[in-house]
Amino acid sequence: MHKEEFHLKFFMCVIQSRGLVRTPQSTGTEASASSMLIQKPPPEIDNMKYLHATDGPDTVEGIPILKTEWIMTHEEHHAAKTLGIGKAIAVLTSGGDAQGMNAAVRAVVRVGIFTGARVFFVHEGYQGLVDGGDNIREATWESVSMMLQLGGTVIGSARCKDFREREGRLRAAHNLVKRGITNLCVIGGDGSLTGADTFRSEWSDLLSDLQKAGKITAEEATKSSYLNIVGLVGSIDNDFCGTDMTIGTDSALHRIIEIVDAITTTAQSHQRTFVLEVMGRHCGYLALVTSLSCGADWVFIPECPPDDNWEEHLCRRLSETRTRGSRLNIIIVAEGAIDKTGKPISSEDIKNLVVKRLGYDTRVTVLGHVQRGGTPSAFDRILGSRMGVEAVMALLEGTPDTPACVVSLSGNQAVRLPLMECVQMTKDVTKAMNDRKFDEAMKLRGRSFMNNWEVYKLLAHVRPPVSKGPSSIHTVAVMNVGAPAAGMNAAVRSTVRIGLIQGNRVLVVHDGFEGLAKGQIEEAGWSYVGGWTGQGGSKLGTKRTLPKKSFEQISANITKFNIQGLVIIGGFEAYTGGLELMEGRKLFDELCIPFVVIPATVSNNVPGSDFSVGTDTALNTICTTCDRIKQSAAGTKRRVFIIETMGGYCGYLATMAGLAAGADAAYIFEEPFTIRDLQANVEHLVQKMKTTVKRGLVLRNEKCNENYTTDFIFNLYSEEGKGIFDSRKNVLGHMQQGGSPTPFDRNFATKMGAKAMNWMSGKIKESYRNGRIFANTPDSGCVLGMRKRALVFQPVTELKEQTDFDHRIPKEQWWLKLRPILKILAKYEIDLDTSEHAHLEHISRKRSGEASI
Repeated sequence: MHKEEFHLKFFMCVIQSRGLVRTPQSTGTEASASSMLIQKPPPEIDNMKYLHATDGPDTVEGIPILKTEWIMTHEEHHAAKTLGIGKAIAVLTSGGDAQGMNAAVRAVVRVGIFTGARVFFVHEGYQGLVDGGDNIREATWESVSMMLQLGGTVIGSARCKDFREREGRLRAAHNLVKRGITNLCVIGGDGSLTGADTFRSEWSDLLSDLQKAGKITAEEATKSSYLNIVGLVGSIDNDFCGTDMTIGTDSALHRIIEIVDAITTTAQSHQRTFVLEVMGRHCGYLALVTSLSCGADWVFIPECPPDDNWEEHLCRRLSETRTRGSRLNIIIVAEGAIDKTGKPISSEDIKNLVVKRLGYDTRVTVLGHVQRGGTPSAFDRILGSRMGVEAVMALLEGTPDTPACVVSLSGNQAVRLPLMECVQMTKDVTKAMNDRKFDEAMKLRGRSFMNNWEVYKLLAHVRPPVSKGPSSIHTVAVMNVGAPAAGMNAAVRSTVRIGLIQGNRVLVVHDGFEGLAKGQIEEAGWSYVGGWTGQGGSKLGTKRTLPKKSFEQISANITKFNIQGLVIIGGFEAYTGGLELMEGRKLFDELCIPFVVIPATVSNNVPGSDFSVGTDTALNTICTTCDRIKQSAAGTKRRVFIIETMGGYCGYLATMAGLAAGADAAYIFEEPFTIRDLQANVEHLVQKMKTTVKRGLVLRNEKCNENYTTDFIFNLYSEEGKGIFDSRKNVLGHMQQGGSPTPFDRNFATKMGAKAMNWMSGKIKESYRNGRIFANTPDSGCVLGMRKRALVFQPVTELKEQTDFDHRIPKEQWWLKLRPILKILAKYEIDLDTSEHAHLEHISRKRSGEASI
């Protein structure tokens, strides 16, 4: 494969939130929790400046993506702290506000300062850029403190007519040149980003005009000869092509689901139908995901208008739901919903239809701007932080020939895409809808959007078969194993209903493998799982018991109930239970049936998947608690809180909650630490107390170290901080397993259940031989997991080599790459020696490889 050598100007593209390669930690006392060790390169490359680490190509669902890595030599790693010296970055938010923008601003400011650059706030968006003066102010490290958990944008946003005119852009250019700013980070929607690209393309002409007018000197013009632009997409509508999620979308879904859950209780009490209107003039993402997350009876979105006879179909659907015993109906409407002629479909139109034809007590709720407000979710805080970090790297790496780019999210990876390619595709979607080419509009939205739509149609529009029992095609059992996790019930509901739609007989097993051995099994119909999507915990009951000791009883019940496939929803016990079932096949033919494991655990420690159902809910629970604790600490001053999180030996919750809550440190098992590191962290907090930010937050994973317990760390901090700060501790415990699942967990679980059942039906047919099911191949027992950008089925036996069974964690965990971000944002001095190149992809190629979840 052709190799390209890139000249690495800067450190550590660190922080590239998606691709850091960790160096081996020393087991000696020099290993540091707040730094990574620099490893000297081998002699054969000592005189080389850079080394190619990978010459690609990577493939994503069969689509080649060129991925180039570089390794810095030992002599070059110190460039990190000087990368931005002599440079200036301005950050602004424009257009509609979105939760998570503040997290992005905070990351841009702190990482910019970390690299030695000067960073400026531009208040009130483009209007502030045009007006100049006090609207453009230099930022400090402390000036972005306590903004992580705030909604909206603290630096303000405004619509700006002046910037649309060349005269306005001329004034904006003058304001930037006078301050030496040649790097601009714009956080906003497609209109804001288009304006930025226009500004960049005109930059040379603007400087020429300013110089001719005598407003800037020739020297100033030379120093500011080109302008780098990087965009971050902040929009609650998720209407920008090229990214899986825009900043603010997840938080908006949180607001919507909170209201839907509240409305559901009153609707059930009075047997009412509720029509809820959500934002989305040109994009139905919020409405579509809300319908999946709450099990709505119908959704109206602009990308896919209903069929001509939709009124009759809707009323039949609502009537059938009531006939099956439901006491309520929920209809979700995007504000831009239309019929196939382009005529708007309003909430009032739908209400009048239902009242007139069915006589149901029907109410309308228009959510409006409540969707933009409130605290950002953990997802949006982390997304904003990662995007902000990547934006700084893109800006400082920029050259006059580098096209303006937008930092996007693909699966769990940050990528850079050409800004105008994304803008053009976004405009193509609008044009396709205006031209009534709705199928094309759906395709342009991407495979993720289309998959959401297909799952919704299956669960809401397909009539469940009436016949059951002997006439069913196959019999599939579903069960929960391990500790409870929010979203388990949503996965069960989806699995059961998709199975019924396919004509299968679906059984539910209570209390995991123990219930399977005892015969605690019953058949589930369509209504059995009604209303389960938004319920936390495990309705089926779940236990940690493994199957090995009960093979004989389990085999007997598999035969008795004619179980031909098994869907196991759970955590590490579900995975190890699957491995035991594979071993048991040698002794019991009855165990030779296909099974699939859907990872569901707050610990996120199941091998084969980057995410688990339930983790997002636990993360938000921790963040909410940390926000309240930080408020308390800010009020009392000079106080440090030590918080213990769950996760077993897996440090995912501690790390990600630390990133989302702005923690000063997060102790985890995967990154060993010593008493010297603890002392260094205490000293760091002592220095922090001398600033205006007189509080501290430290997270500790429950099994990070058997000797450095939460009590030990609390006592150490109390003693060493005596007279400087007080210490408090809080063990969050099982509250992290409770609560209603977040929109992410509901949606993720629903689609995982659907995909698992589709796989199961195909695998059962493959395994049918001689009048019975016999599945004895490795690929007949799989874990369904999300890996980078795709959902994949991986044989449990192949995952054994990737598993640390002693500590119940995967040997490699993607999120460890994000730990440097946590440390830099907490103002630690760190050295890194390796990074993955932040390559620029093209949107057409990126969308072909998009994760189909």
